[in-house]
Amino acid sequence: MSKLVCLVSGGIDSPVAAYMMIRRGVEIVAVHMDNRPFTDDKNLEKALHLVRHLQKVTGSPIRTYVVPHGPNHVTFARNCNRHLHCLFCRRMMFRVAERIAEREGAVGILTGESMGQVASQTVQNLTVVTRVAKLPLIRPLIGMDKQDIIGIARKIGTYEISTLPGLCCTIVPKQPSTAAKLTDVTNEEERVDISALVEKSLEGMYVLAPEAL
Repeated sequence: MSKLVCLVSGGIDSPVAAYMMIRRGVEIVAVHMDNRPFTDDKNLEKALHLVRHLQKVTGSPIRTYVVPHGPNHVTFARNCNRHLHCLFCRRMMFRVAERIAEREGAVGILTGESMGQVASQTVQNLTVVTRVAKLPLIRPLIGMDKQDIIGIARKIGTYEISTLPGLCCTIVPKQPSTAAKLTDVTNEEERVDISALVEKSLEGMYVLAPEAL
């Protein structure tokens, strides 16, 4: 059985992506990038609730990593071009996910990205984000309409959890770039110590066994 690391937020899309791949026989390891203090406790609670529900409806145990991501946001906001912030965020997520994949013996990273839904998911920005990854990125929802994704979420019972009250990320820039250039992003990233941020994130993470969720 193949194993994928799945980036699980408290939103609608990522649990649907996880469900679809579990149904195809893939083993999932969940990674939640904890954005506090730029989100609230409810967002973390939703993510863990979603993983618990996925375990219930699929019968598949899901080990879950919770990784502190708030300090990374602070570093990028203080040192780098604010319009590119969402790209720094996503690229950091993939860097951390790859390290966890190495630890878990996973062969790729699974996301709930869908073309054009948010600023980081335009063709240009997805290309910039993808270039940071060494492992394959699996995006089963990439061409799906939002209403179709919601329909699956309702069917599997995750929609009601994903739409529970919770604070959306408050550090998102007012005018995020929708057509970033890779050179601009990598030049900005040189303003910070990326390796140190990754190591700090990994040092601060904790793991929840399936039965502990």
